Amino acid sequence: MLPTTAGRGLRHPQQQQLPHYLRRIVKWRQMDVEYTFWQMLHLCTAPKVVYQHTKYHKQTKNQWARDDPAFTVISSIFLALAASAYCAAYGSSFLQAGVTVVGVVWLHFLLTGISLASICWFLCNRYLREEAAIHSHVVEQRVEWLYAFDVHCNAYFPLFIVLYVIHYFFSPLLILRGFVPTLLSNLFFLVSLSYYHYLSFLGYDVLPFLERTTFFLYPVAVLVVLFPCALLTGFNPTRFVLGLYF
Repeated sequence: MLPTTAGRGLRHPQQQQLPHYLRRIVKWRQMDVEYTFWQMLHLCTAPKVVYQHTKYHKQTKNQWARDDPAFTVISSIFLALAASAYCAAYGSSFLQAGVTVVGVVWLHFLLTGISLASICWFLCNRYLREEAAIHSHVVEQRVEWLYAFDVHCNAYFPLFIVLYVIHYFFSPLLILRGFVPTLLSNLFFLVSLSYYHYLSFLGYDVLPFLERTTFFLYPVAVLVVLFPCALLTGFNPTRFVLGLYF
């Protein structure tokens, strides 16, 4: 009789990704920082190149998601530094600065990313996967949750550059009252949020087993419609966001 293996002792590869990923967060020397900076640069200039490398990663490591948390760690550090700069310019106390930095990193980036990744992961696997033929021998593929989180992180970095870095230097002008500050402020948010959704689309469109991925571009149309509405009502997102914290 051939030996058998108890099913309960086996774990699906996707179930092993997250624990392995979390364990590597504290192992800085194992992170590929140089490749992370290469990705960050090309996400702002040639994002399709980054997702072409994602295909190579799938071929070599048999998973779509990154197994290196360097991108998340470095992005969090950059966000903390940017939030500290805003606190130095507009804050009034160290306590307020601490709360703001923690809020930006955990709420704006991580918790929002976890929520959006979970929603997109569910929608992709439930509604956007191609239906395999009944008698097909093709292995069923599903979107990895960690890959959905990678897509968020990738899309968030250019948004960070625009709304946290460039926006910071223009903020003294953007917080003024008047049509020009309102116009510029809305342009900052329109461009950065639209690019976020465009990169999200690229991230899911590269997966060969998904269809109707243009779904991820629909929010861009909503943003375009809201843009003139914001101008007509005099809504200044810079004043609104800074007013929430300072």
